[in-house]
Amino acid sequence: MRITCADIACGLLAAAICTLFSPPVHADRGHNEKHDEFPRPLVIGHRGAPGYLPAHTLEGYALAIELGADFIEPDLVSTKDGHLIARHEPNMVNTTDVASRPEFASRRRTVIVDGAADTGFFASDFTLAEIKRLRAVQDFPERPQQFNGKFEIPTLEEVIALAKRKSEEKGRPIGIYPETKHPTYHKSIGLPLEQRLVAALEAAGWNHRDAPVFIQSFEQSNLKELNRMTPVRLVQLVDANDVNPDGSLDFTAPFDRPFDWTTSGDPRLLARTFGFFATDEGLREIKTYADGIGPWKRYIVTTVAAGLPGPGEASRSLLPPGDLIERAHRIGLLVHTWTFRNEQRRLVSDYGGDPVNEYLQFYRLGIDGVFSDFADTAVASRILFELERNGGRCLTGDRDGPKRHRPQCPDQRD
Repeated sequence: MRITCADIACGLLAAAICTLFSPPVHADRGHNEKHDEFPRPLVIGHRGAPGYLPAHTLEGYALAIELGADFIEPDLVSTKDGHLIARHEPNMVNTTDVASRPEFASRRRTVIVDGAADTGFFASDFTLAEIKRLRAVQDFPERPQQFNGKFEIPTLEEVIALAKRKSEEKGRPIGIYPETKHPTYHKSIGLPLEQRLVAALEAAGWNHRDAPVFIQSFEQSNLKELNRMTPVRLVQLVDANDVNPDGSLDFTAPFDRPFDWTTSGDPRLLARTFGFFATDEGLREIKTYADGIGPWKRYIVTTVAAGLPGPGEASRSLLPPGDLIERAHRIGLLVHTWTFRNEQRRLVSDYGGDPVNEYLQFYRLGIDGVFSDFADTAVASRILFELERNGGRCLTGDRDGPKRHRPQCPDQRD
């Protein structure tokens, strides 16, 4: 796969057009002008722009912003000396060039993370100074590899600074959407994430309700602790292992439940799976400590084995959507879903090989935000969705009126 100038130009055009309209995001605790500055549905640059550049790099986050993302998403793990850095997992073997560096060969080891053995090189065995000697690599083999080894690993503070700087440059708000990765594991090795994250937000002036920040986690106790520490918006992630042939969700460990439930010893929690969060009881429970849910998209629209000739998900067909979005909205929870990707093997047959069709389905269902590896496609789809809802006139506005940059299209969602 090769990035062309036309690809980037298309994304930049989409990013420019998306600023023409900004319907408000739902605010859980009443009207909030800061939150209302963002378009709806939100486009979240999942790990930056990993469809084009190695994930979790400043360059990748910056590209996501150029392509129109409203938020950038750093996954957070801790270094040996307590710095929060942006990596998808504590194990850096697949996302950096650490395995090719002979000076660190002795650091390879096997660690139990969330009950599963994992072999590689772990951030908690490296100081920040050592981490800064590493370079990021693309961990999807079918994606561009020419940027491997070029970009360093950023800290949370550097990601925040980038978002602030780009927001000033672009004249639009850009937020961060950090995920606390494996918080129970990090506590077990004496490197808890919560206080360090809140301290970084405080130092940036972003530890308040109006801050352009969501914090997400797959673990519940982690979010409950953060709810006591910070007023920023919190999102409970909802996982599963896979989809069964009949469309039901598979909850095989370690993707069966939040790992803090597994270690709790509480029979009530051990009897649950992640699926509990998608029930009315589960949504009401989430509402007591968080502002939204981040379910895997198969909780909203699942698929069934269809025996079609396509690769991966292209061999499956969609089932009718469920009502999770509607039920979550009914009690005041936002719904942000993941992950949207452009490759054919990640698109169900009903979408006809066009990722835009997948976005449009979820936008029509009323989703509040999407995590995307290809922010430009998500933004372009959002533009088409607005045109679809507003008679095709949203982009042009009133040619005889004042030359404003943002024609107002009526919000037809409520």
